[in-house]
Formats: sequence, structure tokens, C-alpha cells
Amino acid sequence: MLFYKRFEIIFMNNLFNCGINVTPTKGKLGFEYGADCFGPVVENRTLHAIRKSLSNPNSTGPEIVYSIAMDVGKQIHRKKLEALHLLYGAVTYAAGRIGDEPVRSQGHIHKRSAYADGWSTPEVYEIWSGVAIIYMQESAGDNPGRCFAVRAVAGEVVIVPPAWAHATISANASEPLTFGAWCDRDYGFDYDEVRAHKGLAWFPILDENNQIIWKPNNNYTLSKLIEISPRIYTEFGINPHKSIYAQFEEDNEKFNFVPKPAMVEKLWEHFVP
Repeated sequence: MLFYKRFEIIFMNNLFNCGINVTPTKGKLGFEYGADCFGPVVENRTLHAIRKSLSNPNSTGPEIVYSIAMDVGKQIHRKKLEALHLLYGAVTYAAGRIGDEPVRSQGHIHKRSAYADGWSTPEVYEIWSGVAIIYMQESAGDNPGRCFAVRAVAGEVVIVPPAWAHATISANASEPLTFGAWCDRDYGFDYDEVRAHKGLAWFPILDENNQIIWKPNNNYTLSKLIEISPRIYTEFGINPHKSIYAQFEEDNEKFNFVPKPAMVEKLWEHFVP
């Protein structure tokens, strides 16, 4: 029933209302910003840049794999977002595949932030279009700990907790994937341990029907992969009936736990996405 009500409220004419006038461009990857919004020139991630995270680093695929617009928002919120050290980013992925893998990001951990008192910071994803798998593992060390693959569609929210290694995967090769996310303004990515293990603990592989199967990365201790759907994060006060940007607009303090994860330290213990 909750699932039904969420989609009844946030979809109009099959278009997800992300709460902000930022839309992916057609053709060339990027974003268009409405007159009431701000946003940067996008950063492009090339196939060359992500090869070290792939099962087969020699795979072929789209030259521009995805485009990132870090720090978008409504003009009226710009100063408030800066004061809260909160940043909203938007990302759009190319359709297609990379060799026998789906289009995906490279694995990383969020760097430790001085503003967050030395914590690695979390991220709150919301899918705008397409089908995503947010893959995450507790550690990028030899033992990856618990590993989750969370499959999400437009309107669904997934939280990646502090210090977990993760990647975003487009689960539908026939269409682009676009999502928004709340991040710490002092964002940065640590790739070292993931690259040392030649990727994350599990590789997504497309079978002959373009369905994803999972192959373990033998550079880690063998782990169990848990495939799940998104849940409703009641402990963070997230409303499943509204976009995460609209929730910020109504309550500017709601996502303060992103740049200040220590304020909800207990919620990260035994976290399940």
C-alpha cells in the first residue's frame, strides 16, 4: 500500500516529479537548468576513467559513460545550502553496455571530511528515471563484509552509509539512468583500496537476455551478496510520498545528517540499506 501511494503522488503523466527544474538533455549527456535554478557545466566520466573497476578492463562501450552536475538547486536555496554544507548532485548515464557489464560507475568510498569531524559521509540517492542498482559493501579491504545490491526505480530512495564502498549500476541497458543525491559539500572520492582489489567484491554481468547476474571478484574473501529492494527510512524521517528535494524545501534541517553523520551515529550501527 505504501508503494502504491508513493507512485500515485509523485508521478504525473508518467514523469517523476523530482521537485526541482533540472532535466537531463536528449542526445548528448548533460542537464538543462530552469530559470529558477542554478547548476554547473557537467563533469564527464569516460570509459577510460572507470576501466580499473571493470571485470574486463579492455571492454568497449560508450566513450562518455555518465555526466555529473554537482551542486544544483533552486536559486532561493543557494545560500542556505552553502551554510548547511549540503550539496545536491544530479547524474545521468548513457544507455547501452560496457562489454559484458552494464553501464556503471567506478567503485569508491567517500573521503573523510573535515567538516564532518573526520567522518566519511553518507549519500542519499533518489532515482529519477531508469532502473538503478546501488551496490555497496561495508569495506574495501580484503574482507568486504556485508554486500548489498539494492534495485531501485524512479521515485525510490537508497541511502549509502558512511565509509562503505559503492557503485551505481544501470540495470536497464535500453534506457538512460538519471538520479539525484544529497551529498556533503566537501565531497571527494577515495579509489585506492577498490583499485588495489581491481574493483568491488561483486561484478554485475549481463547474460544473453540482458539480465544481471553477479560474479565474485577473487581479489576479496568470498562474501554473500544480498539482493534487496529499497525500504522506507523512517528512522531518518524521510517521507516516501515526496521527492527528497521537496522535503528539504519544507524542512531545511532534514538532511543535516549527510554533512554531519555523527549526529545520527547510532543509526549507522548494523545499518541495512
